[in-house]
Amino acid sequence: MAEQRYEDSHSAILHGKYELGRLLGHGTFAKVYHARNLHTGKSVAIKVISKEKVIKVGMMEQIKREISVMNMVKHPNIVELYEVMASKSKIYIAMELVRGGELFKKVARGRLKEDVARVYFQQLISAVDFCHSRGVYHRDLKPENLLLDEDGNLKVTDFGLSTFSDGLLHTTCGTPAYVSPEIISKKGYDGAKSDIWSCGVILYVLLAGFLPFQDDNLISMYKKIYRGDFRCPRWFSPEARRLIIKLLDPNPNTRITISKIMDSSFFKKSIPRSLRTKTGEEFEEKCDDNFEKLSKQNQPATMNAFHLISLSEGFDLSPLFSEKREEKEEMRFATARPASSVISKLEEVARAERFNVKKSDTMVRLQRQEFGRKGRLAIAAEIYAMTPSLALVEVKKDNGDTLEYNQFCSKELRPALKDIAWKSPSDNPTRINP
Repeated sequence: MAEQRYEDSHSAILHGKYELGRLLGHGTFAKVYHARNLHTGKSVAIKVISKEKVIKVGMMEQIKREISVMNMVKHPNIVELYEVMASKSKIYIAMELVRGGELFKKVARGRLKEDVARVYFQQLISAVDFCHSRGVYHRDLKPENLLLDEDGNLKVTDFGLSTFSDGLLHTTCGTPAYVSPEIISKKGYDGAKSDIWSCGVILYVLLAGFLPFQDDNLISMYKKIYRGDFRCPRWFSPEARRLIIKLLDPNPNTRITISKIMDSSFFKKSIPRSLRTKTGEEFEEKCDDNFEKLSKQNQPATMNAFHLISLSEGFDLSPLFSEKREEKEEMRFATARPASSVISKLEEVARAERFNVKKSDTMVRLQRQEFGRKGRLAIAAEIYAMTPSLALVEVKKDNGDTLEYNQFCSKELRPALKDIAWKSPSDNPTRINP
């Protein structure tokens, strides 16, 4: 019924929560509408995707991946996904409404002053570094996929070509002028290094007002990219010139890393307070503060069916397309045990695996005592009351390396939690979703 009203009217109520308004834009498979959250009054963007069209052209995996990625990359400079809903024929993605338009339109009017370009670049690198820390590679970074909010802050969007990987990638994708030489060579490439190349092209465009690699003939342009054949305009500062040469190094093995980018004189000049690098201790203090605030808020939250779907299977949309599951940075399972039993089980695992524990009545945070590749691995678990006798447990990575987290979950955590996972009346064990 709600879907019919949506089809027939420009102003309709979606799932009893959002009032749809004007059309903001459209593509081959989706339309984006302005909408208002009836409960909060907040404006959002609703992306409406046709299931039939997506399934027909075999885009289901791409849509699922985009949603999974957006759900796990919560960052001030990344467009935020709020929730996903579905009807028989449509998928509805509610996300942050970014009103400032594309960075591309700003650059199209002419090159930016270096101080302005630097701030956008700092925000871009902050977002990309966050994605990479979670094993996510965008693969289509360009000014058209960088939006600006009302305050002029950059927001990365369009994760349709993004991917998860712990090894070399082989899919050729991206926009020609922004792709790295190793993608062109088709010999396998590192997603992080390829994204860094694209960031280099973006910085060049911001400062120059035009592309570093241009040619009417695509093959000729690819040859220039492969050789790293470009020149910096005379107005580039020495600091900008040095950094861009390192960013657009055609050899991925010697190309600058994100940590070195952040340590460059160009990047460090006038770094906004919000982007200044935090020490490991400061980051851990912030996590602990957040834990304390959350743990003091409420007792186990009672959840309705819609919330449960959003938190579990319905969120990654796997049931809409197939039974295949993708590895993610969180897992959820139902249990008939009280919250205290779940917490005790997590404490037991923590002791065996040398984790420190912080806990409240409904939340647990485990932090490994030793430092890993990206700091100390931290895992947060939260328990939601569904009924008086059934609870939903959500476990997710809170800090550290994604690969280390996935290995710990598969080898230690998931087997340990099997005994407390809810079983159906027929005694078939409930699968703990990866």
